[in-house]
Amino acid sequence: MTRTRMPFAAPAPRDDAAEVRAAIDRVVSSGWFILGPEVEAFEAEFADATGAAHAVGVGNGTDALALILRALGIGAGDEVITTPLSAAYTALAVIMAGARPVFADIDPARMTIDADAAERAVTPRTRALLPVHLYGQAADMAALERVAARHNLAMVEDCCQAHLATAAGRPVGTIGVAGAFSFYPTKNLGALGDGGAVTTRDPALAERVRRLRNGGQTARYQHEEAGVNSRLDELQAAILRARLPFLRGWTASRRTLAAGYRAGLSGTSVRVPPELDSGHVYHLFVVQTGNRAALQQHLATQEISTLVHYPTPIPRQRAFAASRPAHCPLADTACNELLSLPLYPGLDDVDLQRVVRAIGEFQEV
Repeated sequence: MTRTRMPFAAPAPRDDAAEVRAAIDRVVSSGWFILGPEVEAFEAEFADATGAAHAVGVGNGTDALALILRALGIGAGDEVITTPLSAAYTALAVIMAGARPVFADIDPARMTIDADAAERAVTPRTRALLPVHLYGQAADMAALERVAARHNLAMVEDCCQAHLATAAGRPVGTIGVAGAFSFYPTKNLGALGDGGAVTTRDPALAERVRRLRNGGQTARYQHEEAGVNSRLDELQAAILRARLPFLRGWTASRRTLAAGYRAGLSGTSVRVPPELDSGHVYHLFVVQTGNRAALQQHLATQEISTLVHYPTPIPRQRAFAASRPAHCPLADTACNELLSLPLYPGLDDVDLQRVVRAIGEFQEV
């Protein structure tokens, strides 16, 4: 029997296709493509959805992080403590702001930055903590807040994988001074291109990010400071507005699928990292195995697509050699063992059981 290849993700419009098409047509007909009514409306709607007082649309999640740091006055000579296990863009944003990324190892169960390791990394130059809510599960924010309070550090949340996630009941992106979100097409709320947003409760911070994203302008052709060009465009904002009402349902689907994986994979050769917060939104579903390459190849022969997030810890990337990164052995282990399985709205129980069976069979290979 010929198997249909199971994709890893399915970012194209599905149940939201009619709404997305209508949004695109609306913008094209309007003739207004940059910083117009769609962006303003999306900012208000996204702030409401995330529980934030303010949201500012920007070009992507990396820019969102860098602009937050710049708006806080963090730059040359400053240090920002962050995780070694994430997309490298988290730490690149620190460099973009002119600061030095400092890496503190992870909690091997939660896979996010460990608060004790972060505290050991604090120096007189440290200005901020930058936890990543990884795979959709919040970092241990209560522990990190205690570290931040003891050392008078700003807390900047990387929420790029955690739309609608909560940390002990509190919405991510509202706990620290600001949060950064990405709308890359494969995110839980994805655009059909790049996009990002900053959320914050601080009106002055929101206003400075708005200015910085648009070249530092206070009025047309009046540049008060050296900003950047990082504007969420009208087309992507309209698409995001069309998709936002689906997000809670999609999140529920992700959680149901994740529960199915947890039940089905119990007793197999893979280890499933625990769900340590019920606010987990499962951007990714990862498993750990000491035989990752063999398992990935086995699943490929079953026409099941998988990915590795992330094969190399950020501190071991050449781009960060100049920052004299610390050794993070727990992150090294995780990067050698983690494998991401298919999980997205539209994946059904038949698909899920196919993955579970294939992993169960791997024990005999």
